[in-house]
Formats: sequence, C-alpha cells, structure tokens
Amino acid sequence: MARAVAAAIEAGEHLLVQAGTGTGKSLGYLVPAVRHAVQEDERVVVSTATLALQRQVITRDLPLVAEALTPRLPRAPRLAVLKGWHNYLCVHKIAGGYPADEPGALFELPGDQPGAAEHPPPAADEVTAAGPAGRRARSGAGGRADLGAQVVRAREWAGETGTGDRDDLVPGVSDRAWRQVSVTSMECLGAKCPMVDECFPMRARALAKEADVVVTNHAMLGIAASGSPHVLPEHEVLIVDEAHELTDRVTAQATAELSVGTVEHAARLARRHGGLATTELDAAAASLGAVLAGLPEGRFRDGLPPGTLGVVAAVRDAARGLLSALKPEGAPAQAAAEGGLKMAASAMLTLFEIADRMAAGPDEARRDVLWCARGDDGGWRGAGMTRLHAAPLAVDGLIRTHLLAGRSGVLTSATLALGGSFDPVARSLGLAAPAEGDEESGEAGAVRWHGLDVGSPFDYPRQGILYIAKRLPAPGRDAATDAQLDEIATLVTAAGGRTLGLFSSRRAATAVAEAMRDRLDLPVLVQGDDQLPTLVRAFADDPAACLFGTLSLWQGVDVPGPSCQLVLIDRIPFPRPDDPVRSARAEAVEAAGGNGFMQVAATHAALLLAQGAGRLIRGTADRGVVAVLDPRLATARYGEFLARTLPDFWRTTDRGVVVAALERLAALA
Repeated sequence: MARAVAAAIEAGEHLLVQAGTGTGKSLGYLVPAVRHAVQEDERVVVSTATLALQRQVITRDLPLVAEALTPRLPRAPRLAVLKGWHNYLCVHKIAGGYPADEPGALFELPGDQPGAAEHPPPAADEVTAAGPAGRRARSGAGGRADLGAQVVRAREWAGETGTGDRDDLVPGVSDRAWRQVSVTSMECLGAKCPMVDECFPMRARALAKEADVVVTNHAMLGIAASGSPHVLPEHEVLIVDEAHELTDRVTAQATAELSVGTVEHAARLARRHGGLATTELDAAAASLGAVLAGLPEGRFRDGLPPGTLGVVAAVRDAARGLLSALKPEGAPAQAAAEGGLKMAASAMLTLFEIADRMAAGPDEARRDVLWCARGDDGGWRGAGMTRLHAAPLAVDGLIRTHLLAGRSGVLTSATLALGGSFDPVARSLGLAAPAEGDEESGEAGAVRWHGLDVGSPFDYPRQGILYIAKRLPAPGRDAATDAQLDEIATLVTAAGGRTLGLFSSRRAATAVAEAMRDRLDLPVLVQGDDQLPTLVRAFADDPAACLFGTLSLWQGVDVPGPSCQLVLIDRIPFPRPDDPVRSARAEAVEAAGGNGFMQVAATHAALLLAQGAGRLIRGTADRGVVAVLDPRLATARYGEFLARTLPDFWRTTDRGVVVAALERLAALA
C-alpha cells in the first residue's frame, strides 16, 4: 500500500485503496505522505471520518511515523491539526466580547427548559462528525441547573489550555454549554477582534499553513466541497481515510433546513443586538408556521408547493432587508455590542441563504432535493418542529471539482470495492468509470485513477463463517417475527452470549433485546441504555453479554477476542423507501438509463453490510460467525453482489453446522 500511495502521489494520479481491518493502513498512507511532504515541500492534508480518528492519527500514528522518518529526511516534519471554528474556545467571548447566547446560562435555574426557538441551527463549521443527518450529539447533561456549572468549568479551563480545542477538555461539556464560550467562523470578528493575537482557531490555521501534514476531518472537507475551499490550507495531496463515508458527509454538510425556530432566532438577534424592527420577518415566520402545519411529510418532487414557495420567498425578502440594515455604520460603544451585531448578521445571512436556495427557480431547484420532516433531531430545537430541508441531488461533481481536481487524491477504507468492483465508489466520488478493457484504472478529465485491494492479514475462510438464514421468511414491516426471535435465541444460546446484534431500526433492536431478556439467562445490553462507549466497554468486559443496537454499532466498534464471536444482522440494510435524498438519486439514475436500485440502494446496503460484518474478525486469533437473518442475501438476484462485498468467510445456509461451530467456540473460550 505504501508503495502504491507513493507512486500515485509522484504521478499526480488518484488511488482508491481497499485495506482490510488489521492492515495498518494509517501507516500505509502516512509514511509516503510524510516523506513526500518534506522532500518535495508539498503540503499533504489527511482527513478522517470522525474527531476520534482524527485524534488517533495526530496523537499516535503520525508522531510515530515522524519519529521513524526524521533521521532519513532533510528535516523533521511539521504537523498540525485543523478542526471547524466552533471546536475552539473564543477568548474574546470569554472576556465579555459577545453577549450570552442563553440569558441566565451562568445561574442555577432548575427546571427552566428553553423553548425550541432558543437555539439556532448549528453552523457549518460546528458539524464535525455526524452521519447522514449531519448533526453531532455530545454527551453531558443539558439541564439549565447543570448548564451554569459547565460554562464556569469551560471558562476556568480557558486559562489552562494551550490549544482551546474542545476535545482537550476532559470530561467534556454539553453543546449548550460550549456554545457560551465559542463562536462560529461567521460570527468571528476576524482581524477587527481586539484579542486576535490570542485567538485559538486563528492560531490553529496559522500552524496549518506552515505544516507539512495537516490532519482534519470529513466535515471540513464537506465545507470545502460546498464552495468554501479557504477553510483548508493550500495543499497538493489529499488523503481520505474511511473514504466510504465521504459522500454522506459532504451531502450532510451541504444540506440546509428551514423552520419557524430558525426564523425567530434570527429575528430575535436582530432586535436585541441591531435594535431593528422585524415586523416583516415576524409576519413571514407566522405565515411559515401556518403553511408548515398543513404540509405532509415527504419529498417535493416538483419543488416547493406554490403556497409554500411564496412564504419562503417572503422570508428571503425580509431577511435580505434586515441583512442590509445590520451592516455596521460605525464603531460600537462596547466590544460586546460589536460581537452581538456580528452574531445577528451571521444568523440573518444564514437565514437569507437558506431561504434563497429553497425559493430558487425550477432550473436551480432541480439540483436540490426538497422535503418536509417533523420530529426531534436530538439536538438544538426540540421535538415536534416541522422543517423544510434542501440537499444536493448529487455531490460527485462537488467532490471532483473542489476536493480532487488539481491534486493527487488517495482514498482508502476497508470497504471500497463493492461487489468486487471499485466502480460504484469511484462514481460516487466523481471519478469516471474505467475505460473499456481497463478494469483497474479510469480517467476523469486528464487525471487517472487506480483501484488496489491490498488484502488482509486475516484468513477469513478459516476464521469466520457467513451464515445466511435461508429458511426464514423475508423480513417485513414487523420489528421481528417469531421465526427470527427463535433463530436469534438459538444462535445466542449456542454462542453463550458473545453477540453483537446489528439492527436496521431502534425499534427492532429494542424489541429483540426485550424478547431475549425474557427468554435467555444472559445479560442483554441495548443502545440507549447508556452512553455508547460505556455499553461497548461493558460488552467487551463480559463474555456472556450481548449488545444490540443500530447504525452507531455497524461502524467503529472494535472488540477483539472471545467477547464477540457472533455478529447478528437482522436484514439487508437498504435505505428506507421514503429516504428523500436516496430515492431522488435513484430516480435520477433511472432517468439517465441506469439501474437506480443497484447504483443507490444496493450500493448503500453493500457498504453497511461490509462494515457490519467487519466487526467480527479484529485480530488473527479471532473466530466466529456472521449471521444474516435475511434470506434475500442467498435468493435474490442482487444477493451475490452484496455477498461479494463481504469478507471472504466460509459460507453456509445450514443452521446445524453453525450452531455446532458456535458451541465449540464457546467451549474453547
């Protein structure tokens, strides 16, 4: 892998590398990246999928590589980490340069829960590690009584930290508390700030501009791909780890939402900090609320309905007028006044841009997927609020144009070759299909790409079994059928616990967990009982335990050894039929003469299946079974495409063989 990465960088080509678990792929790309950056004086940007992986690379893997290579290089490599603006403390805000986002945040007000409109939507640079919804949840209590204590602790920490990086504050604080000590990039006063020389995010960006290797995350790539390339320093090489997640992260970053709470928040800031009358915007917010109350959930295939379009246009026009009025005409009397004005202008600009995008004409609207949704997003605005959403129909062009063009791109993951081919992932990343007769490389303009599977150190046919429960009925609408529950109980009993259950929905995970608690004398943990890291530790520490959950468990759970010898997958993880973005993309593929199901739904399912099955074998001594309780993997025409994406386990549909194997493993353990 290291040789291939070095050759691709030298040739100015793109490389897709599938490197299985245990390969050591971070060393495989970091060694040639550091060498090239120092020897050729060309900056390399390395992006990881999550902040946790980013921290691992910058604190463990990269220092190891730098130390090993420095004696063989002209000088020691310069390293830097770069995150979104909101991940750093704002020293000016802590010093009183901005008004508090939540009045009373530093006081004990038990039981005082803010309304939905108290909180703005997260800014683009806040969203640093999320799934398709594009929002990150932080641990920590969020009640107002605890909020003041958290804010005080964060402010005290400001006098101790040398980085201002939120992830260096241990234990952490809630999103609401962090909001009181940080600002977004749009709210920052920039060069006008009286404390600019002490600014943590400015310092991080200055270090990145001088570094040879900069480690960032996919959310930052999403910002760059959405048309803000300045968020990253100039670089000649881009390395994307966990590249299978890049399209979802870029989509999430480019997705906008509009609600009454969004409008009311911007209006309130304009009144409080700009001293403006917001009569027109208030009226538009009321009209928007009335329209949203009557809108059905789901996608608008032909753009916003006329009545909704008119109301969104009214929001846009009112926001435009207020935005002009919020431009400062002189130096405010106090620093906090300037900070407040910048916060108001930032919120109003965001509102205007979202409304302008959603009220676009037919040609522009066809580039976006528009839909209406209700419910709790688990974060800032509370339950039950109706929102309009806009997401790009395609992001391959954004990735190609803003991330890959003009530089070498190395994209790596344990799951890039779907159905035995790199084409589906390459297509999603904006790389053209290979030329006829050239199955391993293709062209995108003048830039070529190559696909390489470096294999795995694991002997999958000897270490694992893929069991497809062909005798079960195909999954339906029920969370779990009696036949599935019987199958799960039989397999878990044979394994003596030691089971990681991956389910397509929280409802299914909870239903199966409750049924197994009734049927089996084994500890059963289920996602939602506690913080996920706590549950994973409990699962790893008790070999008799089972852990059931949804998407968060399909990726990133690393439990080697006898605690995880059975991975259950309840059904093929196709996207929901009413998923607005994926259904729109499938229809676009069909309209262009392609197979929308295979290119969108089956590709999505293949990625998740491979990630889920990858939870089983984490070391050379691991043994176990991946049991897929969906007979379609063996019977449907697309089943073989999905199966070829999985590790090369020994495959069977015989439950007796699998039960005997699990019983032998349990006895040995």
